[in-house]
Amino acid sequence: MRKKHLSSKMIINGILLVICLIWIIPTLGLFISSFRMPDDIKQSGWWNVFPHREWKQVETVVLPAGTNLKGPLVIEGAATTDRKLRQGIELENGQRAKWENRRELSVAVLEKRWTVNWNFTLDNYISILQDKGLSSSGQQVKGLSKAFFNTLTVSIPATIIPILIGIIAAYGFSWMQFRGKRLLFSIVIALLVVPLQVSLIPILNDFLKLGINGTILSIWIAHTGFGLPLSIYFMYNYVSQLPKDLFESAHMDGANHLTIFQRIVLPLSVPALASFGIFQFLWVWNDYLVSLIFLGSQPERKVLSIYLSEMSGPYGNEWHLLTSSAFISIIMPLAVFFLLQRYFIRGLMGGSVKG
Repeated sequence: MRKKHLSSKMIINGILLVICLIWIIPTLGLFISSFRMPDDIKQSGWWNVFPHREWKQVETVVLPAGTNLKGPLVIEGAATTDRKLRQGIELENGQRAKWENRRELSVAVLEKRWTVNWNFTLDNYISILQDKGLSSSGQQVKGLSKAFFNTLTVSIPATIIPILIGIIAAYGFSWMQFRGKRLLFSIVIALLVVPLQVSLIPILNDFLKLGINGTILSIWIAHTGFGLPLSIYFMYNYVSQLPKDLFESAHMDGANHLTIFQRIVLPLSVPALASFGIFQFLWVWNDYLVSLIFLGSQPERKVLSIYLSEMSGPYGNEWHLLTSSAFISIIMPLAVFFLLQRYFIRGLMGGSVKG
């Protein structure tokens, strides 16, 4: 029995390890690429910074002048042709021969050797932070600090507002009696399945009539509206499972709903608030569609997601700037997650077990 339990535990840990590696490897590649030279990024993958075997030129063989390239050729004792030498041929000693300069009849002899590529640089970050980077079209790439500040300005209120409204509504649906409660809660649940895309144009028309489209206020309202149904449902699952005895004792002591909410519900709901806060913050921070529609791509209002999409250049080949910008953009979500991760599992599991 104990052996079976141990093997099951090892299988679960192995699966978790694989999942963690799948999530970590892209981030590691992004981090390493952000410090590599532009030419190195274009010519080889980021994994080449680790020790690996690579073909290195160890010798140059120059064929005699006047060699007929249409006839058979002999390189280091191996017979070949011009066409095969363009692709490269394997020699008997494990080396490889390939044209180095066909016009000058020079052939490179290559050999696999252990090597590393540690040509790291901080220039990518300096170029981005000091607005000195140039795209492939020759235009100056600037505005990262402004986009970072704009994203913070959008994300923090757009995270806090739906959480506050959600926890208040969850308390009302859980522990208050009023007419139409079930109908209202059913409407909230129904809104969870409404696709975001179908509501963009009507909301945009309303914002245009109100004259607030393109302002920070419009994006706060949009993200609050889109995040509110899930916020209420998530908080309801947690708040409704709090022990009923706490509320009955508080009522017997003369506490009203406001006091109970402030003194009991809010302190006990910290794990749920933190869990949903992570979700909402990541959603708003990485959002592209809603920001593009309600804020646009004006330099003064541009957020990081729009900035990164423009950073890639017309041919998507500015990887040295894109990787460094992308890594700067994920610093804040990582900080939020690690700051609140101790509440994360407790918040997710809070509604699954009756307290």
